[in-house]
Amino acid sequence: MRIITGKYKGRHFEIPRSFKARPTTDFAKENIFNVLAGYIDFEGTTALDLFSGTGSITLELLSRGCSKVISIEQDREHHRFILECLKKLGTEACMPLRGDVFRFIKSGKPKTGMQFDFIFADPPYALKELPQIPNLIFENRLLKEDGIFVFEHGKDNDFSQHPHFVEHRSYGSVNFSLFRATVKADE
Repeated sequence: MRIITGKYKGRHFEIPRSFKARPTTDFAKENIFNVLAGYIDFEGTTALDLFSGTGSITLELLSRGCSKVISIEQDREHHRFILECLKKLGTEACMPLRGDVFRFIKSGKPKTGMQFDFIFADPPYALKELPQIPNLIFENRLLKEDGIFVFEHGKDNDFSQHPHFVEHRSYGSVNFSLFRATVKADE
């Protein structure tokens, strides 16, 4: 796993073979971040990385200048790996939490009052609750106004009818749906 660009550009982290997580490929990660450059300037923003897995997106966000990143991962080994990567980078701009993403979504904002400029979610593609995740993000008001939500999912999911949907991008078997926290101008 490598960091594509920013202050930690080129840093590599060896993912243990025992990991169940499938990190977003470098090709897909580079391309989606190129698209995102037209939507958001990451410098100084707050971000939330849901289903963090290997921490690849968390590390990329930190490298691109996010002032604070909260990373949520339930698996103990994966969470420990993210902590080790953060220690190697020497950054304290990340709060890696080990826990259930759905509990965080449902209780995160009401308890902390926190909203984010950017949210990235990469759940297991076979997760039965996957189709409900965009609604949960918006129902729980986790995004600031004009905030961007990127949802990585399998090819069988279509979110184009969601009221906050902006666009869909596909890179090989990796699909991203982008959402914005404002109502589209034509609605």
